[in-house]
Amino acid sequence: MKMKMARVILFTNQMEAMTAFYRDVLGLKQVPDDKGWREFDAGGVTVGLHSGPPSPGRKGPKMAFLAKDVAAMRQTLVKRGAKFGKVSMGEFHLCNGNDPDGNPIQLSNR
Repeated sequence: MKMKMARVILFTNQMEAMTAFYRDVLGLKQVPDDKGWREFDAGGVTVGLHSGPPSPGRKGPKMAFLAKDVAAMRQTLVKRGAKFGKVSMGEFHLCNGNDPDGNPIQLSNR
């Protein structure tokens, strides 16, 4: 039996800020909205926000979002309030940033 990723769950005590980030800044469609739980369609996988203390570790989960044009997507998201570093253009293009709880996120063209 082959498995595939269904969702990434992030614990947060900043539910409103995290909801605004994933919905308004990254532009993901919010699916359910239950007490202590919010979920966003990220195209083949969902991002779930669960009420509780965040615990990003030294090398916590990193979510990578596919973008054909990383530089253009970075520019769009920064205008919406996201914080991303510079675009790295080697074998493939990528750009790293963080959500409001400090969880690492990445834009990548592969």
